[in-house]
Amino acid sequence: MQGLYTVLLLVVSNVFMTLAWYGHLKLSQTELAKDWPLLAIILISWCVAFFEYIFLIPANRLGIIDNGGPFNIIQLRVIQEVVSLIVFSLIVTFLFKTATFQWNHIAAFICLVAAVYFVFMK
Repeated sequence: MQGLYTVLLLVVSNVFMTLAWYGHLKLSQTELAKDWPLLAIILISWCVAFFEYIFLIPANRLGIIDNGGPFNIIQLRVIQEVVSLIVFSLIVTFLFKTATFQWNHIAAFICLVAAVYFVFMK
């Protein structure tokens, strides 16, 4: 169960991360935030990123072998990257609607699945 909780916490963390890192780009397309100064955007992004860490830190602590979790640190990092790219792709495709999936994106995801396979291989 710790592995599942770890991945779920990473998913939530990555939603906040994607919004903190890239949400301001979508926000700047609106009339509301079009002319905001960079410092304001940075501060808002930091506020959103705070919630990323509220979920990321417990995910890593729960998932690591040293605390009774099922993953070593390399496995945790690879899981984090895969979750990050999946969440990012879903948000920009369905929420921001600024990207469309193409064959090379699918090929890249297949490579990611292969990376996960190799990192978990004994």
